[in-house]
Amino acid sequence: MESHIGEHATKLLQAQTHIWNHIFSFINSMSLKCAVDLGIPDVIHNYGKPMPLSHLISSLPIHPSKTHFVYRLMRILIHSGFFFHHNVTENELEVEYVLTDASILLLKNNPFSVTPFLHAMLDPILTNPWNQFSNWLKNSDTTPFETVYGISLWDYAGGEPKLNQLFNDGMASDARLITSLVIEKCKEVFAGVESLVDVGGGTGTMAKTVARSFPHLECTVFDLPHVVAGLQGSENLKYVGGDMFEAIPPADAIMLKWILHDWSDEECVNILKKCKEAITQKGKEGKVIIIDMVVENEKRDDESVETQLFFDMLMMVLVTGKERNKKEWTKLITSAGFSDHKIIPVLGLRSIIEIYP
Repeated sequence: MESHIGEHATKLLQAQTHIWNHIFSFINSMSLKCAVDLGIPDVIHNYGKPMPLSHLISSLPIHPSKTHFVYRLMRILIHSGFFFHHNVTENELEVEYVLTDASILLLKNNPFSVTPFLHAMLDPILTNPWNQFSNWLKNSDTTPFETVYGISLWDYAGGEPKLNQLFNDGMASDARLITSLVIEKCKEVFAGVESLVDVGGGTGTMAKTVARSFPHLECTVFDLPHVVAGLQGSENLKYVGGDMFEAIPPADAIMLKWILHDWSDEECVNILKKCKEAITQKGKEGKVIIIDMVVENEKRDDESVETQLFFDMLMMVLVTGKERNKKEWTKLITSAGFSDHKIIPVLGLRSIIEIYP
């Protein structure tokens, strides 16, 4: 009897721990944000070798009464995989810290830095809507974002320079990483293409790199007028403001990087139909190049599955979109009147999907 009660108690306590960890998982995000705000990855990186805690403390812009808290902040970030520690002794101040692959991606000068994306996603403007998630399910608003602010994310960004800047910087930082991989691994995607329109191309990070790498290619960044306002093009790159639901400038190829997951199926079909009009206007068969997640595109590790689920929920709360699996992509592509497509899973959690009229 005793052992049965013991087993039951163990299960209860494990269940409680599981719940606690999910209640508090935001603490991982906020501790990471704190470290990035203080510039901890850069301070350790600039030190050039494993950095003792005493040196780290003296290099941070913190109040003298708060210095003894740094060890505890670093302890949780080590647990989350953002730092390693060496030389662990009785004397905390002698513990030395080094970066991991994850914190290297948070360095301000890393061309592929994820820091701008972190700043955008963890800004209260984008975290507040989560508090209205359950209320949104009870009302007729389009998104929880709209429940909080009364308008869509896109309209809000149009009138609020802070969100516009955060969002554009976040997207640009991601585009740098993805573009370098696309150009390195998938040059053939651009073979035979003479003109390309990057729809929803933001401030042009992706298009600039493509234009530089393929000088024969005429590139156009097409986005909302407030996004491209005042941006200067170059020889083979120009900016055009407009609305992808109305018309897209004609070209051999249309690029949609991380665009379709922001929109509902019905909206995606409309966007893809506009793309089809744009690539068939010149009389030759063009193509649409989509860069987005294909959920469960092979057996993944638990962390990647969780990442895809996180993004799907993010799309539900902030915009009208979703992450899609192979079957859902095929249905969209066919509904928009395209005859063929191929999925190239080369970008980690994301894939290149080429679609043909």
